[in-house]
Amino acid sequence: MADVIADLVPAPLRAVRTGSAEEFPLGPATTLTAEAALADVGSWLGAALTAATGLPLHPGSPGAADGIELRQDGGLAPEAYRLTVAGPRAVITAGGPAGAFWGAQSLRQLLGPDAYRRAPLRRTGWALPGCEIEDAPRFGWRGVLLDVARRFLPKADVLRFLDLMAVHKLNVLHLHLTDDQGWRAEIRRYPRLTEVGAWRERSMVGFRSGGRRDDRPHGGYYSQDDLREIVAYAAGRQITVVPEIDLPGHSQAAIAAYPELGNTDVVDTAALGVWTDWGVSPNVLNASEATLRFFEGVLEELLEIFPSEFVHLGGDECPKDQWRASAAAQARIRELGLVGEEGLQGWFVRHFDRWLADRGRRLIGWDEILEGGAAPRAAVSSWRGYAGGVAAAIAGHDVVICPEQQVYLDHRQAEGTDEPIPIGYVRTPADVYRFEPVPPELAALDDGGAAARHVIGTQANLWTEFVDDVRDVDYRAFPRLAAFAEVAWSALPAPAERDLGGFERRMTTHYARLDALGVEYRPSGGPHPWQRRPGVAGRPLDGPPPTL
Repeated sequence: MADVIADLVPAPLRAVRTGSAEEFPLGPATTLTAEAALADVGSWLGAALTAATGLPLHPGSPGAADGIELRQDGGLAPEAYRLTVAGPRAVITAGGPAGAFWGAQSLRQLLGPDAYRRAPLRRTGWALPGCEIEDAPRFGWRGVLLDVARRFLPKADVLRFLDLMAVHKLNVLHLHLTDDQGWRAEIRRYPRLTEVGAWRERSMVGFRSGGRRDDRPHGGYYSQDDLREIVAYAAGRQITVVPEIDLPGHSQAAIAAYPELGNTDVVDTAALGVWTDWGVSPNVLNASEATLRFFEGVLEELLEIFPSEFVHLGGDECPKDQWRASAAAQARIRELGLVGEEGLQGWFVRHFDRWLADRGRRLIGWDEILEGGAAPRAAVSSWRGYAGGVAAAIAGHDVVICPEQQVYLDHRQAEGTDEPIPIGYVRTPADVYRFEPVPPELAALDDGGAAARHVIGTQANLWTEFVDDVRDVDYRAFPRLAAFAEVAWSALPAPAERDLGGFERRMTTHYARLDALGVEYRPSGGPHPWQRRPGVAGRPLDGPPPTL
C-alpha cells in the first residue's frame, strides 16, 4: 500500500508506520463501535465510510477484532486524539468528541481518495495501514470567514463548505451575514430586513474602474430554521458558527429597510436602497437609543439560534462624515462626554460589549474597535495587518489573526491576466503556507509569553464581491485553504524553516481527495478556461505585501 501515512493534510504531530506490510483490511464483517460520549462521531464516521465503501460497518463490541473503535480518554485535551491501527483493528482514542472527530478525519484520509466519494466505486480492497498517530491542534480558533452578504450562497452551498472545512480540521465558520449590499438573516420582529434588505437591484461586475454592471436583481436570505440547521450541521462536524452583524458602518441594507436607523437629519434615508456598489457606503447608523434597542432586538433573536461564545459585530470601516454633519450625533457626543466621532463609535461598541456580557456572550470585532476606547471584554479580529493584533494582545484582549495581506482568499493567486478579477497582492499556496499567525513582536516580548497567549487563533477570510457562485468559492479557497489549515493546526517551525516541498508532495495526494469531493480548485498550472473572467477589471497590487 502507498505510504498514505506520510500524506496527511494537515500534518499530525507524530505519525509512524508500525510495519511495512501490516494492514487492517476492511470487509463485510468489520464493525464500528463508539463509547456513548462519542456516539455522534461514530454515526458520522459510519455514514461517511459506508457511503464510500459500501460496507455495512455494523455495531460491534469494545475490544473486538476486525473493528474500528472510538474511545474517550479524559487525560487528553478535548481536541487531541491517538489513532492506532494494529492487527485487525483500529482504535481512535480522544479527549472528547472533537478529538474523536478529527481522528476520524485522519482515518478517512488513510483509506485513500475514494473514501471521499458518496457512492462506492468498489466494495473490496479497502485497508488501513498499520500505524500510530498522535495529534492535537496548535490553535483553538481555526477559522474561515464566508461572506454571504455580498454574494448570497444557498444553504446547500454553506453546508457543503462546512464539510470541506471539516476535512481540513477547521473549526470556526465566521458567517458574515449583513453588509451594505445585503441582509441575510431572518429577524421576525423586523421582517423588512429580509423583505427589503435581502435584495439589491443590480451588482457591480469587477472593480468600479471597469464601469460594468449586472442588471439582474440579486439576493436571498436564511430563515431562522435554515440558520438553526446550519448551526446543527456545523456542530455535528465540531465547527462553531460565529454570526456577524456589521455595525455601525456597513449597514445600508438595514437602513434601506428601516430608514429611521440612519442619520435622517443629514440624508433622505427613505430614498436609500440596498447598495449596489462595492466598497464602503457613507450611510451609517445613527446613535439614538431607538437604534440601540433595534439591534438589541436583532441580537436577542440571533442568540436563540447561535450558541457560540463569540458574536461578531463588525465595527470596521465606519465613515464619520454623516456623524460630523448630524446635529443629533453631535448632541449625542456632548451628552455622553465623548471625544469626537471616534469616541462615539467606541461608545457604540462598548454598549454591545456590556449587553452581550450580561447574557454570557463575548463581542468580537474588527481591529477598528480599538479606536475610540476599546471595550474591556472584546476580542479583536486583526485584519489590517498585525499591528492591531499586537496592540490588542498587549492590552490583554484575545486576538484572532487574519491580516488581509496574508490570508484574504479573494486576493489573486498569480500574476498575469488569466487570474479572474485580480484583486490585491499575489498570495500563492506557498505564501499562505509561510504565514505565521503569532506576530514576531509578541514572540519577542519579555513577558513569559503572556501577550502571545492572547492569540487564540487565526482565520482566512473569503470576501465575495468578485465571486459569482460556489464554483468561484472553490477556486479562490483551494488549494490555499489546505495550506492555511496546516498553519492553523500543525506545529510548524518558523516560516523560513517550513518544509514547503514536503507539503507540496503531500498535496499531490490531497488533490485527489479534493477531486473526489468535487472541489473545483485552482490548478497549479493556472485556471481552466471557464475559471477565467477575461475583460473584467480588478485591482491588482504589485510587489510583496507590506508587513504591518
